Amino acid sequence: MPNSLRSRQRSNSLGRGARGAGRGTTKAFPVSLSHVCRPLPRRHKNLVIVGAQWGDEGKGKIIDVLSEDADILVRYQGGHNAGHTVIVDGHEFIFHLIPSGLLHKHKVGLIGNGVVVDPEALINEMDRLQARGVDVRRAVKLSDQAHLIFPYHKRLDIVEEAGRTGRIGTTGRGIGPCYVDKIARSGIRVADLCDAEEFPIKLRACVEEKNRLLKALYDEPPFSYDELLARYSAYGKRLAPHVVNGVRFLRDAMAQGKRILFEGAQGTLLDIDHGTYPYVTSSNATAGGACTGAGVAPTAIDRVIGVVKAYTTRVGEGPFPTEFPPVLMERIRAKGKEFGATTGRPRRCGWFDALIARHAVWVNGCDAVAVTKLDVLDEMDTVQICVGYRDGKKTIHDFPSNMRLLSRCQPVYESLPGWRTPTGDAAAFDELPPAAQRYLKRLEALLEVPICLISTGSKREQAFKIGRW
Repeated sequence: MPNSLRSRQRSNSLGRGARGAGRGTTKAFPVSLSHVCRPLPRRHKNLVIVGAQWGDEGKGKIIDVLSEDADILVRYQGGHNAGHTVIVDGHEFIFHLIPSGLLHKHKVGLIGNGVVVDPEALINEMDRLQARGVDVRRAVKLSDQAHLIFPYHKRLDIVEEAGRTGRIGTTGRGIGPCYVDKIARSGIRVADLCDAEEFPIKLRACVEEKNRLLKALYDEPPFSYDELLARYSAYGKRLAPHVVNGVRFLRDAMAQGKRILFEGAQGTLLDIDHGTYPYVTSSNATAGGACTGAGVAPTAIDRVIGVVKAYTTRVGEGPFPTEFPPVLMERIRAKGKEFGATTGRPRRCGWFDALIARHAVWVNGCDAVAVTKLDVLDEMDTVQICVGYRDGKKTIHDFPSNMRLLSRCQPVYESLPGWRTPTGDAAAFDELPPAAQRYLKRLEALLEVPICLISTGSKREQAFKIGRW
């Protein structure tokens, strides 16, 4: 672990038997504290880092902090519609496809088979990072089973979104249509790109099919097969030195006792199966996606850490029960710099929603959670936590699957006093203001898992671990 973090582990105990604040809370959000205190093993080899809200939880920083203790870094799903931001020594790095832990030297990063890869975007990202001193030529590996994004995927993404009655909020990067081809068994993979005889055959069939579709449904102009063949063949030659059999690569790494960190993009509430469907991404952003998206068995995963903000954000369309009113929205958005790392879109902000976070803990099997951006709440007189939803006279204790129901629900809040004190210089839990400590203890109790790491700013050193984990 970084030296800056070694010095930050003194007196870091939240007091595992944290009691709820406020009367009547258990009626709105039943809690069993018997699960809060279970001890965590001291050392794990294979770790999954997963977003436990709607994405943008600050995973990039947490991954960066924890990557120093890993040997192999694996991105297991999503595409270049996601972005992880890491700030080191005042310099900002934004990762889209390449695992963000590569800012540490002597690490190796694998882009897994569950990722959909735009070759042009990947090459551009590699070039940018190489120019800034990151040794991507040595460090970046690409699974031969990953599917490829083509320009016709992007075109379909844009025209399909424009034609929807209810918008989803896609980035237009071709992610969804590429996953559609994958599931329809008509996609093109990295292994195909590297096969000089097979690739032209598969590409021609795909281009002809997509041109017919674009013309018939959207009256869009066709794509040139010859142009795409030439361009993607060049991409294939450029990427060929990085291509590996991902399953064999990770199997060999584990056999050698290497420590592996699996990083997801987006967050649990954007998971295609467990999120706010249809306002989701097209892949499994949950911890289970690490197995299918990297090619490892569930028994290979030793630990899962969920990442949550001290409040909640989401990008795009869809219900958001705890969303702030406009004035507070702008205040928190400005202080938290809540704009998408990939698209620059302003994020919607709201109070911490314990229902969605607890849902994420359950779905992912989180052993612990990391809390980010605590400092953004430093100036608040009062902080609120959503501990239930109210639909008319009915109180809902679990995250609902029905989006129409979720859209009309009103949050049941529990109010706690704010701390009105800067937290950015805190190096240990007991250095936080007492009110901030109470807030974190309450989150821990509601989520029924321990908090293992707290981030109080954008810098790498503004984070400290808690307890033995």
